[in-house]
Amino acid sequence: MRKILDLFMTFLKIGAFTFGGGYAMIAILENEVISKKRWLNRDEFLDMVAVAESTPGPAAINSATYIGYKTSGFFGALAATIAVSIPSFVIIYIISLFFDRFLALSYVGYAFKGIQVCVIYLIFSAGIKMFKNLDKNMLNRIIVIIVAAFMIVFSLFSVKFSSIFYILICGMLGIMCYFLTNCMKERKNNK
Repeated sequence: MRKILDLFMTFLKIGAFTFGGGYAMIAILENEVISKKRWLNRDEFLDMVAVAESTPGPAAINSATYIGYKTSGFFGALAATIAVSIPSFVIIYIISLFFDRFLALSYVGYAFKGIQVCVIYLIFSAGIKMFKNLDKNMLNRIIVIIVAAFMIVFSLFSVKFSSIFYILICGMLGIMCYFLTNCMKERKNNK
């Protein structure tokens, strides 16, 4: 019961202080579940982020469910998922009550501009940390270069491309790379 309460409080805090969605949450999540709580190691964390980002639903909820289940089974998953959802629900509910008056406040606009800068920093720092922990083999370097090139080109030329296609294409490329590396390993072992 104590572990479930710990999960609940941790994910309540993560949900309350995460602005900008799943990508912005990665840095906070990494600090909590790897450094402080030691619920996951770095490799498990990278795998969890990949699965949470590629499965349907918000990454925050997918991550909370995965970590909750891994540490405390069904009730841990339930507690972590509910906890990470509560702050967003409460904030959106309060905003909906005063939506028109809320948007008219100039300070709200300034606050959102500040939050945008913070979100960009959190996403960038999480990406850098994940890149540092990535194996430095040729395949990973090629993938990072290709993804960075596409991000830059698509951003510069304002290409409209559904994120669903990104996920499907990257998933298929990942499967192809997996099979290619396994075929190359088998060929080396047979020689």
